[in-house]
Amino acid sequence: MSVSKKIREAIEQSSWIRKMFEEGARRKARYGPDKVFDFSLGNPNLEPPVRVREVLQELAGDTTPGRHAYMANAGLLETRQAVADYLNTFNRPRFSPDEIIMTVGAGGALNVVLKTILNPGDEVVIPRPYFVEYDYYLDNHQGIPRLVDTHPDFSLNLGALERTITEKTRAVLINSPNNPTGKVYREAELRELARLLTHYGDKFGQPIYLISDEPYRKIVYDGIETPSVFDVYPETFVVTSFSKDLSLPGERIGYAAAHPEISDKAITLAGMVLCNRVLGYVNAPAIMQRTVARLLDESVDISIYKRKRDRLYGALTSVGYEITKPEGAFYLFPRAPIPDDIAFVAALQEENILTVPGSGFGGPGHFRIAYCVSDEVIEGALPGFERAIRKY
Repeated sequence: MSVSKKIREAIEQSSWIRKMFEEGARRKARYGPDKVFDFSLGNPNLEPPVRVREVLQELAGDTTPGRHAYMANAGLLETRQAVADYLNTFNRPRFSPDEIIMTVGAGGALNVVLKTILNPGDEVVIPRPYFVEYDYYLDNHQGIPRLVDTHPDFSLNLGALERTITEKTRAVLINSPNNPTGKVYREAELRELARLLTHYGDKFGQPIYLISDEPYRKIVYDGIETPSVFDVYPETFVVTSFSKDLSLPGERIGYAAAHPEISDKAITLAGMVLCNRVLGYVNAPAIMQRTVARLLDESVDISIYKRKRDRLYGALTSVGYEITKPEGAFYLFPRAPIPDDIAFVAALQEENILTVPGSGFGGPGHFRIAYCVSDEVIEGALPGFERAIRKY
């Protein structure tokens, strides 16, 4: 056998997102790119802000010796200071560079945190629908996912979550704004969650961490703001990246931040720094660290995503789709008109529309539409969306 049994099984169960993306490539080759409407991948279609290119050009011309050398595994001090200063603009706790670890994207940050805190067999509670690669990240560090349903509007079901907590629970992992639903968890929900985690942490004699995955934090609509998890609970990590708000997914740059009052702070931070190294990242890319340090207040034009959301949401609901209107990120998560979401996604494929079954996110009966695409793709797909629902 050429690969391990675990990897063979993982390949067979691999991400629906990638499967649909690859199906899109096949259909584009067969029918032509302009005849296929691909909503499968959350790959931002907006170009990075102009300032990104200006900073990169300036840094590329910097001939100072050592600009591309190894650094402290936590990252460049000046970048971590800039991130701490930025966090201090909207969080009550006061951050220093010590609480910041620069990472290879949010995925790298999440792996660093999980490797730091998990013992084999520890459980992590995850509200669903959710980004299913969390399962693989947990498996990397011998953790076990415990999935809990949200309410029909995708808000946190705190009663169900509480029933999932046991003495094996090491953390709760949330993603807000959420992929795939676009839900933004409210401060009142987070405060109640913090109360539960405090209660059970005291009961079981060890902290239950809150890990918040926030790459879509700036992509919110209708006057909604993403609440600060740091303001409600001290046993908190935030992991994030610049992939979405600066349209830099291919540059793999992000960070993990630990609450300044987290338990056993010194060894926790030392563990994160060690894990950043031994996981093979060593350190985040130097030129991108210097770049994002100067762009922390920048973002793409969020109003463009809002316009796309409103156009697609309005058009689909007008022909009968049931959709909880997303409050952030760049996804719609409609209910499929038949119980079998995989079958309905196949029907959309016959219209050359590529979406992802909700089953691939732990949300069966729905499907995900990534609307970070051109207006031409949205407009071209609307007749096919209507034809597909009218079949049922």
